[in-house]
Amino acid sequence: MEKTVHQFPLHPDCPDLRRLAPNRTEAILRAEAAAVEAENAAERDRFRALNDLEEEQQDGRGVTRRTFVAGAAATATALATSQFVSTQASFAATKTGTLIHVFLYGGLDGLSLVAPANDPVLQKARPDLLLGNDSLALDRGFMLTKAFAPLSGFLAKRQLGFIPAVSDPRLSRSHFQAQDACNLGGLPAETGGRGWLDALVDALGPGTAFRSVGVGSTLPRSLVGTNGAISLNSVESLTLRGDQRFTAATEKAIKGLFTDINHPVEDAVQEGLSALGLAKSLAAKDYQPAAGVKYDGEVGRSFRELARLIKGGANVRVATIGTGGYDTHENQGPREGGQLFNRLNDVAQGMADFFTDLGPAAADVTVLVSSEFGRRVASNRGGTDHGHGGVVGVLSGRPLASKILGAWNGLDKLDSGDVPEYNNMFNVYGSVAQGRFGLTNAQVDKVFPRQKFSPVKIYA
Repeated sequence: MEKTVHQFPLHPDCPDLRRLAPNRTEAILRAEAAAVEAENAAERDRFRALNDLEEEQQDGRGVTRRTFVAGAAATATALATSQFVSTQASFAATKTGTLIHVFLYGGLDGLSLVAPANDPVLQKARPDLLLGNDSLALDRGFMLTKAFAPLSGFLAKRQLGFIPAVSDPRLSRSHFQAQDACNLGGLPAETGGRGWLDALVDALGPGTAFRSVGVGSTLPRSLVGTNGAISLNSVESLTLRGDQRFTAATEKAIKGLFTDINHPVEDAVQEGLSALGLAKSLAAKDYQPAAGVKYDGEVGRSFRELARLIKGGANVRVATIGTGGYDTHENQGPREGGQLFNRLNDVAQGMADFFTDLGPAAADVTVLVSSEFGRRVASNRGGTDHGHGGVVGVLSGRPLASKILGAWNGLDKLDSGDVPEYNNMFNVYGSVAQGRFGLTNAQVDKVFPRQKFSPVKIYA
């Protein structure tokens, strides 16, 4: 049987392991890392030699590098993981602001967030779920739950507003179907399963690896598509996969392998490594939010990571935060100390901390808050059942047109017991994005297939 001969020693410059580290185990690890780097360098040289040969053979025919590109693509599949190839455009993006979509999973009872004051329909249908007398005054006879008191300063500056009676005919009372439609911007068959925020990124042009970010362990469907969004729980979690003892050697080897290959994957890998470098740089710093900002709770911690990225120069264009617990069939508790009140208060405090922490940078940021559907107008013995006509909230560094936005025609004629749809959900989404990024109607039309965009006045 023929004996296998390794092309490289464990360490090309130092075959004596004892000289690499004070103990044998560490020495072997260092030697193996160096061997991998040497093998990668040799493989790169082999690819270049093949490419030179092909160019000589193809000289004058107008076709070059095909064999080489096929080899490079195969290598990219093995070495350049999705963390790298997700970056598909120039790292130096034009700054046009950030849109953050906070999705409240479970179906928020919008009438426990904002509601017309002293409405006779509500007093009769849900006497146990009315907002308290300590609620905050809005425009057009509406009031806002005291749970949003942390944002009262932004409300006074007209940076906080709400659109009531928001829905779409394609939304059912099924959590899964409605969540899909909200995240995709329509039905799966209409959108091809592509998220509306990913489609929006097309209109925003080139960006960094951080232009699409989902804070959480899984990527929401709103970011699924062709633009390679990043999903992270924290800045520290964005790192090369594998044994972290070999991170530096692996980065060096990959960078060398994907240099001067004249293939689009080269830019993707180099930009991906730059993104990892920025994440590593941010993670190495002891992040200190602005004075008075604490970022408590799940939502607060998510906003904290986005603040680190935005203030750190990552040029985030669209981002998402998801939080659950809004399926309140019982013990809804819309007043202080209640279950729903506390959840809404966590969201409001996280948003307030975020904008306070951003400081002047908040001028370029808009936060959109929504849920998959609203709930029935009538109380169900302390809770509410699935319905329609929910509420969308907007916090923006750009002043809003009013504290209550969109159309409102009252609750005199309910839609089978639900709040009627006075404002289409995707017109609202599109109008928030349009004003944030300066898009045309035609550009917004492409974000929501089979939905003829009709703008809603959101900004002043």
